Amino acid sequence: MEAVIRAFEGVTTILIMIMVGFVLAKRGWFSEESTKMISRLVTNITLPPFMMTSILGSFDRERLLTLSHGLAVPIISMAIGYFAGHLAAKALKVQRGRIGMFSTMFYLSNTIFIGLPLNLALFGEEAVPYVMLYYMANTTYFWVIGAHDIALDGVKGEVPPIISLKTLKLIVSPPLLGFILGVIFLLLGWTLPNPVMRSFKYLGSMTTPLAMLFVGIAISRAKWADIHWEKDIVLAVIARFTLAPAMVMILLPFFDLPKVMREVFIMMSVMPAMTNGSILSEYYGADYKYAAVLIVITTVLALVTTPLYMWLATTYF
Repeated sequence: MEAVIRAFEGVTTILIMIMVGFVLAKRGWFSEESTKMISRLVTNITLPPFMMTSILGSFDRERLLTLSHGLAVPIISMAIGYFAGHLAAKALKVQRGRIGMFSTMFYLSNTIFIGLPLNLALFGEEAVPYVMLYYMANTTYFWVIGAHDIALDGVKGEVPPIISLKTLKLIVSPPLLGFILGVIFLLLGWTLPNPVMRSFKYLGSMTTPLAMLFVGIAISRAKWADIHWEKDIVLAVIARFTLAPAMVMILLPFFDLPKVMREVFIMMSVMPAMTNGSILSEYYGADYKYAAVLIVITTVLALVTTPLYMWLATTYF
């Protein structure tokens, strides 16, 4: 019961911030440009220092080296989800333009804009390093495989080769660079000067509220009349909230991981669809409206499913 209460409190905390963004967007506070600015601000300015200070503040060298083997869980579970997604797309005869986004629903989740703030609310800063381990696997799969599948659905734009410098640049994003720098500093025993560390912490503290405002704005712009419960939408949503976490939960008993890491991995696996999926779908000429519908539906449903999976994670894992 305590886990359920904590989950509801965490979800309520997140929901309040999302509602602020939703209400302000409905009142016309945010233009298309200002919304993009918030996204860029979080990704490029607040997240990198947040990642770096969290690693330096939550880990020591020995603990980091010990826990790195936990990466195997998201890597293996996502590989299984990738093949399951493509098999389901063939069996369901999903139309071209949707296959890439449909299949990513089986193994990729929104690790930064929703996963990080939600796990912070549920578990505190102890969760950050584990979120980042999951994020490393998630972002690599997305930019190497998921983005390539979405691009193949479209009819315009240059599709980057899976093994290329352009793909590598997409994987090595500013948040990941912040994480990598934090790991390097930790392994070498370096520290940041106090003024820099404090500045980074102040910048990083803006990450969660800004990310939740962004989600609220995105939901406010959804056209619910455009949502039709077609079979490929229903199956994709079911897979996001059942298959992905099931794969993680099946794998966890085979690995000796700390309790909080196990719980975080489960919660990360059941996060909503990646917002980048819709952006890439539009860029490459795929069915971006289909991608946007999946993102909105899974974001709203995550507010309901999170307490259930929080209870499962803390009770049985």
